[in-house]
Amino acid sequence: MTKIACHRPTMKKILILTAGFGDGHNAAARSLRDAIEFLDENSRAEVLDLFADSYGAFNTLARKTYLGMVQYAPKLWGGIYSMLENPFVEKQLGGFTRLQVMLEKILNETQPDCVVSTYPIYGHVIKKIYRDHERPFRFITVVTDSITISSAWFRAPSDYFCVANEASADVLIKGGITGKQIKALGFPVNPVFADNPDELPLPAGDEPRRVLYIINTGKKKAGKAIDRLLELDNVHLTITAGRDPELRAKLIERTRDFGDRVKVLGWTNQMPELMMSHHLVISKAGGATVQEAIAARCPMIVNQVIPGQEEGNAELITKFNLGAVVERNKEVAEAVELAFEKRATLWNEWRKNLKKISQPDAALRIGELILEAADHDQPGRKAVKLFETAPERVMRAPAHANGGGHPQMLLCDFHIHTNYSDGKLSVPEVVDFYGERGFDCICITDHLADPKRLLGKLSELSNMTLAQEQIGEYFAVIERERQRAWRRYKMLVMTGIEFNKDGYTRKTSAHLLGIDLKLPISAALDIPDIIEQIHRQGALAVASHPHIMKSEWGKNTLYFWENQEQYAPLLDAWEIANRNNIFNDVGLKRLPFMANSDFHKPKHIYSWKTLIHAEKDAEAIKDCIRRNEHVAITLYRDFADASLKQKGHGFESPAGNLPYFQDRLPLRVVNH
Repeated sequence: MTKIACHRPTMKKILILTAGFGDGHNAAARSLRDAIEFLDENSRAEVLDLFADSYGAFNTLARKTYLGMVQYAPKLWGGIYSMLENPFVEKQLGGFTRLQVMLEKILNETQPDCVVSTYPIYGHVIKKIYRDHERPFRFITVVTDSITISSAWFRAPSDYFCVANEASADVLIKGGITGKQIKALGFPVNPVFADNPDELPLPAGDEPRRVLYIINTGKKKAGKAIDRLLELDNVHLTITAGRDPELRAKLIERTRDFGDRVKVLGWTNQMPELMMSHHLVISKAGGATVQEAIAARCPMIVNQVIPGQEEGNAELITKFNLGAVVERNKEVAEAVELAFEKRATLWNEWRKNLKKISQPDAALRIGELILEAADHDQPGRKAVKLFETAPERVMRAPAHANGGGHPQMLLCDFHIHTNYSDGKLSVPEVVDFYGERGFDCICITDHLADPKRLLGKLSELSNMTLAQEQIGEYFAVIERERQRAWRRYKMLVMTGIEFNKDGYTRKTSAHLLGIDLKLPISAALDIPDIIEQIHRQGALAVASHPHIMKSEWGKNTLYFWENQEQYAPLLDAWEIANRNNIFNDVGLKRLPFMANSDFHKPKHIYSWKTLIHAEKDAEAIKDCIRRNEHVAITLYRDFADASLKQKGHGFESPAGNLPYFQDRLPLRVVNH
């Protein structure tokens, strides 16, 4: 798939609307955004969850209630889902007043060229907004359900309805939608699926049968299912336990005797890579999971079906013979055994059927449709700059991304945590959060604990630090986001690690930042050896919060300070400021310095940062720090957000603050 050659002088503005009820809506929205910006660099796509920003705590409660019903009372949720077919309920779908007010302001002030919805309610709200006049933009609905599709998806008008397959298209045709409006382009999975030239071969002889087990619900019964699977010869398991450190720890202990046959992961960003490298996937019939398995051509065994929208996903598996649907967990091992017996005859049949319907490039194809729709001309449209960083947000004149040109003042933060360790945001969310605020260079530095130390082992099991088996994934994800950050924000993103050497006292504890690493380094090495490995990669070794912290709760790490004679010649810099702490003694000692936020959640952005006068180039920046020249610190303030109420990981604008909408959308950008 090649990029679209675009000579259009103005940017195409695309608004993608989603909601956090179920995994498919957000997954589809993110994939479409990535595909659009890959296809056309002159386009800008924003993903917004207006339910989260309109209803705040109530929306959070509603999401938790939904997830609770799905997990503990699936039949009750099935009954509620079926109510959407009731004509009276359908008439109420446009009645989300607060959401309507917020969406109407966004549409009026930003004037997008195309609006895309991955959640059925938005179509009804837009219908109500434009009930008395013509809609001034193209509207595309991307249906994330398959086969079992609520009429709520297509009872509101849309220029196009994108569906996952022809069976789903038939449902819309029976519901009165014309064939010209329906595009069976596939489910918009991550574009990574489209770049998979090497197909996993048929397992032969004693070769491992690689099985991916995704645990989301039914956690109590998962252990017995895993035991039965490991009774099968040559089955190698990869288990994902999500954000449940207790479950992960129990499974690690339960499978300890099986050695390399079992790998237990927590939360992962690498689901496409996992699916494409396994022969089978076991999971519930979630919309995104089923469609990703189809895109990866990985046969699926469904072990749970939530009544309602997931029934269609399970039917898709059985109708096209893409795997198996079992009613009880104890039947999972039997289905796996059956798939691989007789030289994997059944598995091979499933794989052939998957090849017939798999559309791994669906996000790119739908992206092309959206870009084509966005090309329409509307008379009298204002030339509004959409989704660009507001100038008043930035604390200095905007820098130019010269890639090796003249020196300029660069705003930097070299100490940032994501949800790979104890941060709140994912790597993509961090990139967008800093990029929207005009930063020039950031380094993501998640914790990596020394596995030889007791505190290090406990931290990893509690998901407070990077797991050893996630380090390769961590580097790969940051590299992917590094490219996107430069393409979208002209912001440099470096890969880093905060090496935790935690002792039982503050004087025996040290945290070391490795900044701009190219390869992983073992945290089990002694500190001088880690520093040597950092320098071999051309990276920086920096003492993190080396003195007593007075404004933050937490354990002090004074080992470097207590051993300055040994480490001052080895370290490239010392943090003179960490978040709200100033370490005057670092300045008095005239040590090379930098200032960082030690970012874990959005409010930490309001903290000390580093200013560097250099070319916007990683080597030039590191050279300034090593020489301790052209380096300054600043207390960051986000002027556009100063009067806004902080909420979640985004910022909500007051209802009457219209100028704010003119500069950027103040809403929660979805990147989970």
